[in-house]
Amino acid sequence: MKIIRAQYGNETFYAQQEGDKLYPLNGLPFEGAQRDGRALSLSDVRLLAPCQPSKIVAVGLNYLDHIKEMNDPMPDEPVIFLKPTTAIIGPEESIVSPKRSSRVDYEAELAVVIGKKCKNIAKEEADEYIFGYTCLNDVSARDLQPIDGQWARAKGFDTFAPMGPCIETEFDPDNAGIQSILNGEIKQNGNTNMMMRDARYLVAFVSQVMTLLPGDVISLGTPEGVGPMLPGDTIEICVEGIGCLRNTVVAQ
Repeated sequence: MKIIRAQYGNETFYAQQEGDKLYPLNGLPFEGAQRDGRALSLSDVRLLAPCQPSKIVAVGLNYLDHIKEMNDPMPDEPVIFLKPTTAIIGPEESIVSPKRSSRVDYEAELAVVIGKKCKNIAKEEADEYIFGYTCLNDVSARDLQPIDGQWARAKGFDTFAPMGPCIETEFDPDNAGIQSILNGEIKQNGNTNMMMRDARYLVAFVSQVMTLLPGDVISLGTPEGVGPMLPGDTIEICVEGIGCLRNTVVAQ
């Protein structure tokens, strides 16, 4: 089932999506909300980021081919960092290329959406806590990473966490194609089966560090092929079985 978050007039709600039809829910999907009886057309609403997390936990260096292209050492344990919620935008919103950076990169990622409070779980329990999956663009000011020696600034600018277009609750995270498409040209073309550490392992790992809450997002890393975006560009992040997240780039 595809779950979206949408704006219709002055109203914001979650909905189940079936083709071009939307069925608004009477509350939060993580709390078992039901359809409120309405049916709307997808074309009548504005899609928003599909959830409102308390935090985005991102995993770096999780695809071997990306580690090689970045000339980074192989990490002994998952490398995690936080992206601020102020970085979140939804489908068709603009990524703002900041004046402080001369190179802003796309990174196509599969992301987990947590469904219930989660702390100190085992990998074997992870599916019980995962609500579904979405697409995320881990936008990065690449030139600032080596200057800072850590990633908070480079990956934390406003608009640097596009998410969407939906949460897919019935999804196999172990074998799905993942692409970035810049101005119609495929730049990244990988598969989630190339991840060194899989979704369930990473949910469990992060839960050993911090409490995960319903709606929280864990982004699972990117395959090789990352590269720069320029103002005027259109970037799509596509995950097989979920859909495509489309954004444009503008100058600050």
